[in-house]
Amino acid sequence: MSRPSNVLVILSDEHTRRVFGSYGNPIVKTPHLDALAQRGARFASAYCQTPICVPSRGSLATGRWPHTIDSWDNATPYVGSEAPSWGHRLTAQGHSVTTVGKLHYRRADDPSGFPDQRVPLHVVDGTGDLYGLLRGEMPPRPQSLRHVIDARAGESEYVRYDRAIADTAVRWLREEAEPAGRRKPWVLFVGFVSPHFPLVVPDAYFDLYRQDELPLPVAWTEGTWSRHAAHELHRHQLGLEKPLDEATVRKAIAAYYGLVTFLDEQIGRVLAALVESGLGVSTRVIYTSDHGEMLGEHGLWWKSTMFESSVTVPLVVAGPDVPAGRVLSTNAMLVDLYPTLVDMVGASPSAEDADLPGRSLLALAHEPGADRRAFSEYHAIFSRRGMFMLRLGRWKYVHHVDGPPELFDLDADPDELRDLALDPGHDDVRRSCEDELTRFVDASAVDARARAHQRRRLDAGGGMERVRVGGPKIIYTPPPPEFSTRRAGA
Repeated sequence: MSRPSNVLVILSDEHTRRVFGSYGNPIVKTPHLDALAQRGARFASAYCQTPICVPSRGSLATGRWPHTIDSWDNATPYVGSEAPSWGHRLTAQGHSVTTVGKLHYRRADDPSGFPDQRVPLHVVDGTGDLYGLLRGEMPPRPQSLRHVIDARAGESEYVRYDRAIADTAVRWLREEAEPAGRRKPWVLFVGFVSPHFPLVVPDAYFDLYRQDELPLPVAWTEGTWSRHAAHELHRHQLGLEKPLDEATVRKAIAAYYGLVTFLDEQIGRVLAALVESGLGVSTRVIYTSDHGEMLGEHGLWWKSTMFESSVTVPLVVAGPDVPAGRVLSTNAMLVDLYPTLVDMVGASPSAEDADLPGRSLLALAHEPGADRRAFSEYHAIFSRRGMFMLRLGRWKYVHHVDGPPELFDLDADPDELRDLALDPGHDDVRRSCEDELTRFVDASAVDARARAHQRRRLDAGGGMERVRVGGPKIIYTPPPPEFSTRRAGA
């Protein structure tokens, strides 16, 4: 067990590691995150457990694979009864746990293990996105594409909300971090919404980036796209069957870069307040995101795929007992946060958690070359059947329940331009990956469970046709009413 300390966890939304200075991007301005990475350890290959908001956050909270807690999509928000959260474990042992900002669970008054929630954001109406349950039966959703086309400079409700999140976290660190009589280490969890769309960012950040100097996405032109059926369906339902023009793509990327820099500035404010409180040296800090962002790569935007830009996340850990300036090739996952937080604050592990798949990031930080599998799954919007990803060393294997697999050699092909799954020269590798995946999951059985669960929720919502005709209730979850320009659910 490590030396107990306070922990500050900072979680962003939809931040691809490709747009982060310390991950090799020479253009984006992320000085505060880069400084954090320099004084800590950066995981070069960290994976979310499902590349979409709600189930990713449920998995992070419980430290369990999404399919083991029936968290499939953006209409299965975490309640607290599915499995204990790390909040349950820490508060039961007397550790103070405070959350600020986005959680994306069902409701603030649910027994989630997080009783002290400041300016929280949860799913709309406690149900979330029923429209996404249609999956392969969903009509094209051009509303999502509009967020790319309409990228611009300006103010948005998410920008206002993120400022308020930073304000609230700063105030907590200045006024509540060290109250008289507190003996056990605390955890402060700060959940920002940037750089999640809408792609609207104040002029000062938008104007930081010359659009003609920004890198164009990998395989963004039609002739370079993968024609795997899963990606073709995704493009069809997003209205992306023809590529966007270069000017539109560059403008959207500029807005996203601006949002990342805006996010970095808010994080910098929080980290400065931690130092001002006198706890900067003794507090561990974790930064990560709930999933990535395709940003036009392979003709796709947002997340919901198993391409690296969608399923990987930035992950930085700094503070006591963390080797400074180290870059780790060991695969890490968001399920690792549960055992990490228990370890960092010095809590006693529970016997009920003995089967958790994660490991403490503190231990992994001292195993730079450890051979470790990474696993992710997907059962939500823009997919017809389940997708399952396994990372084994240089190899990345994607199993599609209703179609051919994908296989990539990430050492030789980090941009995933050459699918080797049907290459006879890689039959042995593919079969080995298939066998290894079965140790993690029975893919067909899990897919059947997911679809049955979704059918029941569609029936409860009035049936498939009613949900389809009603259209999407939301494109992104509005912030709390005091920061929103819309009526919740509109």
